[in-house]
Amino acid sequence: MADSQDTSRTAVKTYVPAYQKAEWQDHADELDMSQSEFLRTMVQAGRRGFQGGTEEPGSPDADPGGNGLETRLLELLSDDTYTWDELLEAVSDDIESRLDETLEELQAENRVRYSGRHGGYTIVGDDGE
Repeated sequence: MADSQDTSRTAVKTYVPAYQKAEWQDHADELDMSQSEFLRTMVQAGRRGFQGGTEEPGSPDADPGGNGLETRLLELLSDDTYTWDELLEAVSDDIESRLDETLEELQAENRVRYSGRHGGYTIVGDDGE
């Protein structure tokens, strides 16, 4: 790291309504993240939004995709040693579940459908008919 930034961890405390904390916890659970990881990721993503999409230089918790992959990998590797294939399988299972859930939600909202004619998923109304 070019700058000598203190990367040690420290607690941050805030107060929110109970319903909001419950929503955040549910969302963190859906993403298979701890509440701390979820909040850290959301704050970093929000800060990028305020900075016009630029990232804070040297930010150790930056997650450019906002998908928690870095956090997930560090969690896995903190417990054991994994081969490339084992890591790929561990993170792929998560994305497969998320893809399945998201496609189900989009289909339930009638925004996406499976088109046999096109051999895959398509946006509703975008089939040339």
